[in-house]
Amino acid sequence: MGMICFLIAAALLLLGYAIYGLFVEKIFGIDRSRPTPVQSHADGVDSVSLPPYKIFFIQLLNIAGLGPVFGPIMGAVYGPAALLWVVFGCIFAGAVHDFLTGAMSLRYGGASYPDVIGRNLGRYVRWFMLIFTIWFMILVGAVFVNGPAGLLSFKTQQLLHTASWGEDAMRWLATCPLASLCHAPNGNVSAGAVLTIFFSIVIFAYYFLATILPIDRIIGRIYPLFAILLLFMAVGLFLALLLNPAYTVLPNLHPADFFTNLHPKGTQLWPLLFVTIACGAISGFHATQSPMMARCMRSEGQARPMFYGVMISEGLIALIWVTIGLSFYDGDPQTLLNAGTPAVVVAKTSEGLLGGLVGGTLVFLGVVILPISTGDTAFRTGRLILADMLHVKQTQISRRIAVAIPLFILGIYFAVGDFKAIWMAFGWTNQTLACISLWAAAVWLRRRHRLHWIATLPAMFMTTVCGAYLFCYERFPFHWSPAVATCAGIGITILFFLLFMLRGHRMPQGDEAEF
Repeated sequence: MGMICFLIAAALLLLGYAIYGLFVEKIFGIDRSRPTPVQSHADGVDSVSLPPYKIFFIQLLNIAGLGPVFGPIMGAVYGPAALLWVVFGCIFAGAVHDFLTGAMSLRYGGASYPDVIGRNLGRYVRWFMLIFTIWFMILVGAVFVNGPAGLLSFKTQQLLHTASWGEDAMRWLATCPLASLCHAPNGNVSAGAVLTIFFSIVIFAYYFLATILPIDRIIGRIYPLFAILLLFMAVGLFLALLLNPAYTVLPNLHPADFFTNLHPKGTQLWPLLFVTIACGAISGFHATQSPMMARCMRSEGQARPMFYGVMISEGLIALIWVTIGLSFYDGDPQTLLNAGTPAVVVAKTSEGLLGGLVGGTLVFLGVVILPISTGDTAFRTGRLILADMLHVKQTQISRRIAVAIPLFILGIYFAVGDFKAIWMAFGWTNQTLACISLWAAAVWLRRRHRLHWIATLPAMFMTTVCGAYLFCYERFPFHWSPAVATCAGIGITILFFLLFMLRGHRMPQGDEAEF
C-alpha cells in the first residue's frame, strides 16, 4: 500500500510537468525566437551562456540546498498529509510560481526579483521589495554560515581528540589570536569557539569569491557536483530503504491518514504544514534566485525545464524525504518527533540505511556543503539587486567588490548577533514572498488578456495561508484561534483579490516593449 502510494505521488509529479507544465507554458506564450539576455547583452560576468545541464543543476541547488530535506522531515510529523501538500502544492503552486517569475525575468532582460515585482505591482512596491529582498538575502547568507561552521568545528574537535597531539592543539587554539574574537562569560575561551570563528571566516571568504567572480568560474563548475550530491542523498537513501528488509515504505498507511492530522502534540495542521514545507511545495526564495539563471539561458524554450522542471525535481526530493522520515521510524510520527532535530534525523537515517562510514560521510558533506551553496548565491543575488538599484555596471571587478563589501559587512554583523527572533518568522516571510510573486504574475497575465487564474488561484490560497499563520502562530504576537485567524486570512485574501480585479488590468508606461 505504502509503495503504491509513493509511486502514484511520484507519477503525479512527472505528469504535472508533462501536462500542466506544458499548459502553463502555452498560457505564458513562450517565444523560442525571442533573444534572451545572454544573447542581447552578455557581459562575461553574470550574463554568461551556460549549457542546459549546468543551468539545470545550478538552479536546482540555488533553490534547494537543505530546504527539501529539513522542511519535509518536519512536515512528516503531521503524517501522510505532507505527501499531498508536496505533490499538489508543487504542481499547481510552486512550479507555476517558479516558471512564471523566471520567464518574466527572461522577458525583462534578466531583471532581478524586485524589478520584476515593481513592473507589475508599482514603483512603491518595487522600492519596498528592493530593500526587503536585499535584507533577506543578507540574512539568508549569514544564517548559512553558523550551521556549517559549527559542524566543521565539532568534527575537527572529534579528530583532535583522537590524535596524540590533539590536546596540545586544543590548548593552543584557546590562546591563539582568534580567541580574542570570542566572547566567553567567564573569560575562558574554548577551542570549539575558536574553530567556529575560523571556519566562519573561511566560509565568508568563499562567499566573497563566489559573489564577485564570473558565474562560470566557481558556481558553474562546482554546483553541478553539489546538485548531484543532493540527488544522491535522496535517491541513494530511498533505494537503501527499499532494499533493506528491516524497513517498509510508508508502513501502516491507511487512506484516511492523508486527511488526518497525526501530529503527536496535536499541533494544528492548517496552516502550519503549508509553511513548514516550503521548498518542495512552494517557496518565495526561488523567485529571488531564478533571474541568476535567466541571464544564462540561450532560449526561452529552456524556461519550462529549467524553472517548472527543476521545481518538480525538488518536489521529488521532498517526496522522498517525507517518505524516509515516516518509513525509517515505522510510520510513527511520535517516534519521528522524538528522534530530534532534522539534522539528527538526517544523520540517523543516513547512517542506519547506508552504514556509519558511508552514511556519516554523506550527511557530513550534505549538511556542510548544501547550506553553503544557498549562502553564496544569496550574497550574489544581493549584489545583483543592489547593482541594478544603483545602476552600477558589473563588468569591472573593482565595481563588483565595491557593491559586495557593504553586503558582507551587514552579513558578518547578523552572523555574530542574536537574530533568533527574526529567524523564527523566516518561514512566514518566505511564503509571503511567494504570495507577492504570484500576484505579480497574475497581473502580468491579466494585462495580456491571458488565463491569469493559473497564478491568481495559488496566490489566493497562499495569501490565506500566510494571513492565517500570521494571526494564529503561537510565537507571533496575535495568537488567535485557528478559526478566527483563518477568517482574518480570508479577509486579507478578499482585499487583495478586489485590488487585483480593480487595478490589475492596467498596463504601466514602458511595459509595452516586451508585450
